[in-house]
Amino acid sequence: MAERPLDVIHRSLDKDVLVLLKRGSEFRGKLIGYDIHLNVVLADAALIQDGEVVKKYGKIVIRGDNVLAISPVEIE
Repeated sequence: MAERPLDVIHRSLDKDVLVLLKRGSEFRGKLIGYDIHLNVVLADAALIQDGEVVKKYGKIVIRGDNVLAISPVEIE
């Protein structure tokens, strides 16, 4: 049986994720909320460029129409 996308995202709640955006930006943080439009709320969010943290934001909301992918990550 195929998995539904929102079920996969739900299993990532309270875990660290990498969110890839349309314009090439990447944010990493703990996924603490989402909705059916893929609006996501990250805690301890950081902007990532070339694998390095360039700016820390704390808690942010990312609008779903900007999201290309959400991936679970292990933060070192």
